[in-house]
Amino acid sequence: MSSWATLAVETKGRDTYEDPDPLRTAFQCDRDRILHSSAFRRLKHKTHLSLGDGHRRVRATHTLEVAQVARTIGRALRLNEDLIEAIALGHDLGNTAFGGAGEEALSTFTPVPFRHEVQSLRVVEQLEKGGQGLNLTWEVRDGIVNHRPDGPTAGTLEGQTVRVADAITSVTYDLYGACRYGLLHEQMLPVEITATLGVTHSERLSTMIHDVVAESADQAELRLTPRVEEAHHNLQALLRSALAASGDIAAERTRAVHCLSSIAVYLLQNPESLPDTPEDVVTRMCDVISSHTDGQALSTFKDLFLPSV
Repeated sequence: MSSWATLAVETKGRDTYEDPDPLRTAFQCDRDRILHSSAFRRLKHKTHLSLGDGHRRVRATHTLEVAQVARTIGRALRLNEDLIEAIALGHDLGNTAFGGAGEEALSTFTPVPFRHEVQSLRVVEQLEKGGQGLNLTWEVRDGIVNHRPDGPTAGTLEGQTVRVADAITSVTYDLYGACRYGLLHEQMLPVEITATLGVTHSERLSTMIHDVVAESADQAELRLTPRVEEAHHNLQALLRSALAASGDIAAERTRAVHCLSSIAVYLLQNPESLPDTPEDVVTRMCDVISSHTDGQALSTFKDLFLPSV
């Protein structure tokens, strides 16, 4: 491993001490706990990105894509792949149903904007296993809560690897989906983007992976070169504009926000329906709603607000 890699034997440890596993490192144990958690299994039924007309990318697919890209980068940089995989598999556990619409809906009720990475940390620390949490190592928890590009930087290079992989994966695979379902066309991408990143999905993905590896080798921080980073940001802005311009997607987002907001209001007005835990009622409401899959949210909305036929 690289001298910059995080060794499992040097972990800062868990909140509650455990004897080491005879076969697996601490980071392997963390990965397995996340993989077998209830929150992870729910990801296959949560929307990552709505693409209109019933098409969507699910959170589980995105999570596995991030894990694969992050491990590719981590192996090239000789980092700890077990730690990378654990962080990648757990980074989106706190995401709501219906993608970004869920964060928008819940932020109406919280004193600060609802952040899925903070909720992901809460899932692994307090909500899983009937309120016991998963007792993960500090390094995995740090990587989970610090994976947003616009937030604090993770304390390990493995955590930074997942952060970069998440940014690369989101723009490339989401763009691929948008092109597949007619929201964008690859032939319409600006030449300044294609000249830097490539003209196909695989070329863009490969360019950014190779760029971050070449730029970050034997460095204390992971980063893209300024030229590739600028092209990445421009592509991200183009994708965001295309999604915002879609009337179908906007209408779907409005319906999703209405669905989750309505459930939130009901729960706040009927706190006896919430789990009996020490937290305030808003926190308990967010715990319940963020755990819902798309189907569970729709079923709850139907039970609460639609008349029986």
